[in-house]
Amino acid sequence: MDADLVRRQIRIKETFATVTAGERYLEPAERAIAAARAELEAYIAVEPRFLTSLEPIAIDMAAPQVARRMAAAAALAGVGPMAAVAGTIAQVTVEALVAAGCRHVVVDNGGDVVLRIDRPLTIGIFTGGARVRDIALRLEPRPGIFSVCTSSGTVGHSLSFGRADAATVVAESGCLADATATALCNRVGERNEACVARAIRETLADGIDGLLVVAGDQLGMGGSLPPLVRAVVQPRPIRMG
Repeated sequence: MDADLVRRQIRIKETFATVTAGERYLEPAERAIAAARAELEAYIAVEPRFLTSLEPIAIDMAAPQVARRMAAAAALAGVGPMAAVAGTIAQVTVEALVAAGCRHVVVDNGGDVVLRIDRPLTIGIFTGGARVRDIALRLEPRPGIFSVCTSSGTVGHSLSFGRADAATVVAESGCLADATATALCNRVGERNEACVARAIRETLADGIDGLLVVAGDQLGMGGSLPPLVRAVVQPRPIRMG
């Protein structure tokens, strides 16, 4: 068990991540985030379509790994590759720390959370002005890395075509969870039970553990989610990852 956990906010340009881990892992976390961003920025400079496309695009195997992982996740979810940016940066950061020996790490990149935990943890889901609020997922330790990513059509500045206050995806891969959360939110065009149920049904796929949607007074769940519990969830700025 990693003792003396420390929480640090790391800001590099548009990325504003909160990392919780043993203190000796915080500098490696910042280096991992910076390296992932540098790879992505260099690729976008020569392939600007990667930044602007709202649909999956094919990229060649010479692209940096971070771009390839984003593109692959976006293709599975049916969205543009930048829909996976926050989750992918968080994913590669956690992978780097785990490879260095870290047993407990949480990277929250603007509401897209990737983690490897050795003790129970509760993650709140911010639902803005929805009537369904103050809910959280109670997570138990797992052997490996997993992710809880949330997209919203009403909270934050990320582009969304849906009306969900929160569309949350639990999956092993932060890349896939982030892209799928965008796709799930996009499918919630109406705040009613039928639309929420349809969005969940159409989004649940291989590689996804569970889905949760809050839209106004509607709460929908699908797949295998961790236990849902009550918790006071404080409003906080949602920043692009």
